[in-house]
Amino acid sequence: MLLAAGCTGQSGGGAADDPAKDTTINFWHAWSAPDEVRAVRSLVAGFEKTHPGIHVHIVGNMTDDKINQALRAGGDGAPDVVSSFTTNNVGKFCSSGALIDLDPFLQKAGIDPARTFPKAMNEYTRFDGDRCTVPLLGDAYGLYYDKTAFAKAGIDHPPKTWSEFEADAKRLTVPDGDSYKQLGFMPDYHGWETTTEHYLAQFSPVYFGKDGKSDVARDPAFEAGFTLQKRLVDELGGFRRLERFRATLGDEWGAEHPFHTGQVAMQLDGEWRLGMAERTKPRFGIGVAPLPVPDDQKDQYGKGYITGTITGIAATSRKQNAAWEFVEYISTDTDAVVGFANDIHNVPSTLAALRSPKLRYDPRFKTFLDIAADPDSTTTPASPDGGQYLVTLQQLGYDYESGRVTDLAAGLRKAAAQIDTDIAQAK
Repeated sequence: MLLAAGCTGQSGGGAADDPAKDTTINFWHAWSAPDEVRAVRSLVAGFEKTHPGIHVHIVGNMTDDKINQALRAGGDGAPDVVSSFTTNNVGKFCSSGALIDLDPFLQKAGIDPARTFPKAMNEYTRFDGDRCTVPLLGDAYGLYYDKTAFAKAGIDHPPKTWSEFEADAKRLTVPDGDSYKQLGFMPDYHGWETTTEHYLAQFSPVYFGKDGKSDVARDPAFEAGFTLQKRLVDELGGFRRLERFRATLGDEWGAEHPFHTGQVAMQLDGEWRLGMAERTKPRFGIGVAPLPVPDDQKDQYGKGYITGTITGIAATSRKQNAAWEFVEYISTDTDAVVGFANDIHNVPSTLAALRSPKLRYDPRFKTFLDIAADPDSTTTPASPDGGQYLVTLQQLGYDYESGRVTDLAAGLRKAAAQIDTDIAQAK
């Protein structure tokens, strides 16, 4: 697939078009909810108002699979500009040649990505020296907590370190026989957003060394992150007991999410959870804070995991200059980014937009704006296998928390070898 995309990406496209002439470009995106679709239309309308000669044909609800097929096929109906929710695929998009390198366009426009985009977003939009995407809004992960449960347990502030978090999670847990009336925190990797990358982000891991090989068996951050999660599992009742309780809880995206209902007192989640939780009219006050950090990294409290939507220009497009005008507008125009963030309720993806007085948000939402702007916040690096290395690490997490793997160091070495093999095959 990558070879096919790469070969297709090398022909049929170019930046020889005149963006001043009347033209139409195709924009494919993944948003599908009615309010999101309206927000995209509003974003496009703003662009067309400032660029009356460029018309944008919008195609929504497009998965990465559909986008990749269209990028390989090319043709008049294929996208000129694409957006994707999957930052893990940036490595594929760049290494295959499916999307063009945007650095020449950024340089010509006088845009310095390091001064324009938050550090983590600047990192996840490029791969191996090729910036084939730019950020288009983002997601930041933090800690939600039940303020009523905190007060009842005598806890007067959210935890800043993992040791404080462990103590609070135990104090907030109310057993009920072999189950729970209230669980302080659901640590299981099968839980809601408790993935390996979200935990590990707070340890600032280095996933790959300078030699390009997996660093998961060499960087102590990985052992520390996995050890913390396993200790939480054991301290809060053990894997089997937690899994039995989890099976009784509501869906992540529904009104019966266990944080909404008060069955879980603390929740690792993204910025979208605040609005979703408040719409269910919970019987407690919701607090928002950054996730804890290791005890020896207290000075970095405030950081978090960052991901988001990305956008780029198809290598097969014959209208790359017009496409760039659109990409530049939606990704770097401060008012456009702010307006889109207000409509979608995501985190803005430029430093200027994060500071804009035109942002509309619940005061608690500022926690996520600060996390996004924090230079210590981290993301997961792009890879040519589309993030398969994260799947390998997640599987190790499942096996370690359940007891199928008991030697963590050996498990990390095995995972590192598998990651290196997968990436070599992808290349």
